[in-house]
Parts: sequence; structure tokens; C-alpha cells
Amino acid sequence: MSQRRMLRKAQEMFGFTVHVLDGTAGKVDDFLFDDERWIVRYLVVDTGPELGNRRVLISPVALEPPLWEAHELPVRLTREQIANSPDIDLEQPVSRQHEIALHKHYEWPYYWFSAPLGPLPIIPTIPLGIEKVEAEKEERQESTEEETSGDPHLRSVRAVTDYRIHATDGTIGHLDDVFIDEDDWSIRYLLVATHDWLPGRKVLVAPDWIERVSWPDEEIRVCHSRQQIKDSPEYDPVGAPSRAYETDLYQYYGFPGYWGGHWEHDPTLKR
Repeated sequence: MSQRRMLRKAQEMFGFTVHVLDGTAGKVDDFLFDDERWIVRYLVVDTGPELGNRRVLISPVALEPPLWEAHELPVRLTREQIANSPDIDLEQPVSRQHEIALHKHYEWPYYWFSAPLGPLPIIPTIPLGIEKVEAEKEERQESTEEETSGDPHLRSVRAVTDYRIHATDGTIGHLDDVFIDEDDWSIRYLLVATHDWLPGRKVLVAPDWIERVSWPDEEIRVCHSRQQIKDSPEYDPVGAPSRAYETDLYQYYGFPGYWGGHWEHDPTLKR
């Protein structure tokens, strides 16, 4: 079993002080996560009056290990870099163009490409197939333009909090928080408050168990029944879930653990 770092609630990090190489640069206000991979792509930082009362984005690639007891996030950037970063209207969806400008400014790698942006590959012409080649080239061009200008699927943790959570046969509660893995900034669990259905109890749902999300309706549907969730290993909300609890939870639902745990999958447990 691999070495493991802690899981942290996102809301517990709201208000953490951001320490840069030459001072402070504000406080953590939110997180933007990729709704396809469920991984945090940016911290939203409120810089305060010293840096113009801006809300800026900082990638986890710039972070040093967090100082949890001090409520501080060290960042390998300077105040000047942050002050001169591109303006982004966070009241609107963050476009890929904005992300490209941001990554160019800080010289961060593009997470949505395995290699830096570059020219389209040269497609060799073949006899009697010029029309097909041109069509394929145009299709690749359109795909690239969509990738660089389309919606990159970024969602705000604050915005999705209180989304309704549905089992296969009814509502189970609302999203109360998310657990973030401090090792790679993946969202490992949705923390669900069950309201009157299971009074005083909260349950964990992994993103892999989500069947679909209706962003316009603010609903998240999971692939388990209410009874399955009710009978799942009970989570103690006092602290972060232990690896022993995670193992029991994943085994109960019949899924292999994200940390590399494996057992025979029982499809009757999933649905």
C-alpha cells in the first residue's frame, strides 16, 4: 500500500494566507476544479488592497507543501508576478484563451496538452485523396480551435456547494463540502449532508460513483440506491477519512481503491 498524505476539506482552506517569495499575496477564496477529471486546477486568491483588491488564479503547480497548522499556503511566485498577471473576470466562465494567457505569464505547463502548443502536424498528401486529406486537416484545425477557445470545464467549489445529491431512487441530501487530496489536488470525495433522511449523518461519495451532473439544475446523481448508501460504512465527520475507512467504503461498493487497492468486483454492490 502506497504512502499517503492527508485529505482536506476545501472549505477549511478558505481564508488561508497565501505566502509568496517576498511577502503575502492575499487569502484563498475558492477553488476551480475540472468537472471531467475532478481535480483542482486553480486556487482563487483575493489579493486584498495591497495588490489592488483583485481575485487571481494560481495553479497548484506553483505551491509548496501547505502549512496546515499555520493556515498558510506557500507559493513559488512573487508579488510582482501576481500583480502583473492577466485580468480574468471570474464572474464569467474562464475561457481557454484566458488560461493560455495565464500559463504563458507564469510559464506554467499546459495541463490540457501532453506537449506545449505548437503548429498542426503536417499531413502528407496521397494520390486521389486530396479532398479527404483537406477534410481531415480542417477537422483537426477545428478540434484544436475548440480545445484552445472552448469551455475548459472549470467549476467553482463555492458554486457547487449545496447542490442536491440524488441516489438512483430518490434524494439523499445536499453537497456540504469536498475532500481534496493534498498530494495531487484531486477531489477524492463529496461530503453529503443527509438532512432529515438520516438525521445527523453525513456520507461520502467518490466522483467515480457519479452517474451524471446536471449543472443547470444543480443536481448530482450517483449510481447507488438510498438503501445502499444508508447501509454503507458510517463516516465519522470529526476528521478526515482514514485509509482503513476508505478501504471498507470502496470494498463495500465493489470498486478498486484509487490508491491501488484491488479486490474482485461484485456488480451487485454497485446498483
